[in-house]
Amino acid sequence: MRVGLYPGTFDPVTHGHIDIIRRACSLVDRLVIGVAINRDKGPLFSLDERVAMIREECVPLGKPTGTEIVVHPFENLLIDCAADVGATVIIRGLRAVADFEYEFQMVGMNRSLNNAIETVFLMADAKNQAIASKLVKEIARLGGDVTKFVPPSVKAALTARLHAPDQP
Repeated sequence: MRVGLYPGTFDPVTHGHIDIIRRACSLVDRLVIGVAINRDKGPLFSLDERVAMIREECVPLGKPTGTEIVVHPFENLLIDCAADVGATVIIRGLRAVADFEYEFQMVGMNRSLNNAIETVFLMADAKNQAIASKLVKEIARLGGDVTKFVPPSVKAALTARLHAPDQP
């Protein structure tokens, strides 16, 4: 069984993430979506909320290819998480050259820690290349329409979180 790990913070999950997940399903039998607990990023949504969004939006994406999709929170090293879930490949999405420079360094470090786990890069579809969770949150925070960037349930969660009566 080919197991892949697609890691990220997913705060929130976007159409760009969903595109990569859908395409990764054709490469593996089981795709583990690793939801990082990265406390340094100060996520807008809690871990449980991010996991629930991913389960709702992404688990059904495996049906056309028969790929099992599993959502797995993690807080350890990416390469250790990959080994923990039995992944032989890490899936990474690239939007631009700047993404590649960071990812290139990460691959080198991961290979030095465990050279049995490969990394595969999938280029974001052209219509998704500008989408970044950080920008989506900023647009939503300032009252902009994020319909083109996130699924309807995620848009509703963003609106509820950012425009609740107790929020500035």
